[in-house]
Amino acid sequence: MRIGIIAGELSGDILGAGLIHALRTKHPNIIIEGLCGPKMIQAGCLSHYPLETLSVMGLVEVLKHYPQLKKCRTHLRDHFLQHPPDVFIGIDAPDFNLGLEHALKAAGIPTIHYVSPSVWAWRQYRMRKIAGACDLMLTLFPFEADYYQQHNIPVRFIGHPLADDIPLQTEQIAARNHLGLPHQGILIALLPGSRHQEVHQLGKPFLQTAQWLLTHRPDLRFIVPIANAHLKTQFNQQIAEIAPDLPLTLIDGQSQQAMAAADIILMASGTATLEAMLLKRPMVVAYRLAQLTYWLAKHLVHIPHFSLPNLLAQDKIVPEFLQHQVTPENLGTAILHWLDNPNKIKALQKNFTALHHSLQRQANQQAAEAVLSIINSYP
Repeated sequence: MRIGIIAGELSGDILGAGLIHALRTKHPNIIIEGLCGPKMIQAGCLSHYPLETLSVMGLVEVLKHYPQLKKCRTHLRDHFLQHPPDVFIGIDAPDFNLGLEHALKAAGIPTIHYVSPSVWAWRQYRMRKIAGACDLMLTLFPFEADYYQQHNIPVRFIGHPLADDIPLQTEQIAARNHLGLPHQGILIALLPGSRHQEVHQLGKPFLQTAQWLLTHRPDLRFIVPIANAHLKTQFNQQIAEIAPDLPLTLIDGQSQQAMAAADIILMASGTATLEAMLLKRPMVVAYRLAQLTYWLAKHLVHIPHFSLPNLLAQDKIVPEFLQHQVTPENLGTAILHWLDNPNKIKALQKNFTALHHSLQRQANQQAAEAVLSIINSYP
């Protein structure tokens, strides 16, 4: 059995690794190849390109890398057409994967798309393209599956692997012990993102927010998990420029432990907000884009919220700030509001627990079952 698979970024690499492990419990000798990151490679996937090839965000930013992206997709398409897999799985990266899936499906290769594009938020016209590109859509969230069912596109809600992996209750003291942090004191985690562009846009405002907070609460301390050495260099330069004396601890990776150790989290919008929700930590969410990208997006995106906890709750249960709203005063005031209102934190954690239960579905096993079902049912 051979499977073609492409993961678009680090979050997709994590999902793909979980899927591969689940598939190998049923078929130990399965052959898997495509484009992936370190976790999928460790699980036994052969990658033809490094993960960073697809790790490009934003409308404007993608245009700069278009020739490289096109060359990569053409090579992978030709490879899979010449050596057809039993199924092809595109994980996230819809602008890259859907076109590839369409070409492979037209050639008789079954296709699955894992992680729904945000068609419920913008570019709804892509539903026709999705229908022609994949035999099955696997969604992580229930509201996504409802949307596909309304459009008569085969879909399966499998839950989120993080909801299976993260326990319903996490110990803050254990996390602080693991990181070598003091048990006492209020700790704010800063997570400006896992991409260069995100750190570029949010690193300085987050550091300025930390400085603003210290003028109101001098007892606060800060922790920043950094995804890799390149981002660490970038963020250290921002620290030297903005806040060289900030009481801040940088750690390599271990973002989940850092969030578990924190009392409040200031973070970029993305998958990490889901982790923070599952860890039951109050958060303040921010996001900034390149100005032209933002101008284009605000004319296309029509949703009341953009952070995952708010989307899942269909309500604004955590504060979120976008573009010009991302100021030290706005972010800092929202953080102080959590610190000054412990009863609101308890109510938030109750909401988070209910959402956690709704996402616990043994996602990796469900995804593996869906993949094998498509293979077995395809003519």
